[in-house]
Amino acid sequence: MAQGFLLRRRVPDRRARRPIVRKHHGRPVHRARYALAASARRAARGRCLALVTIYAEVIGDPIAQSKSPAIHGFWIAKLGLDADYRAHHVTADDLAAYLEERRGDPDWRGCNVTMPHKQAVIPMLDRLEPLARRVGAVNTIVRAPDGALVGRNTDVAGFLEPLRERLKATHYFRMARILGTGGAARAIVAGLADEGFTLVLVGRDTGKAEALLGELDPGGEHHVAPLDHFAKATDFAFDDREGCCDLVINASPLGMRCQPPLEFDWSHAPPGSVAYDIVTDPVETEFLRQARSAGFETIDGLAMLIGQAAAAFTHFFGVEPPREHDAELRERLMA
Repeated sequence: MAQGFLLRRRVPDRRARRPIVRKHHGRPVHRARYALAASARRAARGRCLALVTIYAEVIGDPIAQSKSPAIHGFWIAKLGLDADYRAHHVTADDLAAYLEERRGDPDWRGCNVTMPHKQAVIPMLDRLEPLARRVGAVNTIVRAPDGALVGRNTDVAGFLEPLRERLKATHYFRMARILGTGGAARAIVAGLADEGFTLVLVGRDTGKAEALLGELDPGGEHHVAPLDHFAKATDFAFDDREGCCDLVINASPLGMRCQPPLEFDWSHAPPGSVAYDIVTDPVETEFLRQARSAGFETIDGLAMLIGQAAAAFTHFFGVEPPREHDAELRERLMA
């Protein structure tokens, strides 16, 4: 078991009581309640009682749908750590008070941050890692040894993880069509721009898309397009894509349970494209089903979710998660 994950104290051994002598018997006997106490003390000798367990959390509004407790709890159990990971409902009005309370808790290692707090939390933190500052969004808060609250972004690493093998290859050209301009898109834009992609950022508000590209990669040769452009079929003749890397990414909540569907006609995807949907509820979205039917390779939202969680887990608990059990973890998350 990893050291340092549990504060332990020995139960102090109280001084043994003198036996009470019954005069008419002339021999010492212990009263029952004293005997039970002595027995309990003997059982406690040589063993430790767990008094405090370190923990981390995920916060958001709403939060009940989060899969993070299942992911981190799975890894904690596999490693046998004396630790816990919980979901905590925090509204925008309660965010500052929550962080101030947790700052003073030595057993709290940090939290993951989900909608709608990834940007709102930034001014409440003591410092940001460079990537989180550049992306302008925090999905992981770590309590440093000096008590400072440090904002990190593991969404970039999580998004890129299932693409790593593909990106080791040399490509003549890399292009990604990113559907969505919200908080999730920020991490994706930053990550893909650093990997040499030309980006087409798609949204209802093209002005917002232009501003986002200008902020995150001002020197890049990128493009914007309205979302409804991709809802209708096209007869565009793509050039030879041999040696190219093309991605079509849903970075919006469209297609999520209780949300409208994402209208995307796959005639807009170049041959050999990879369809990537970051939605996790449901895991099998209509966007991915249609892409598969059209002959495209697909990546679901669990890939990014598990990847970003793995990076956060190491920050919280100081050990690498057991990724050799990913297949079992995915089965549990999809059950």
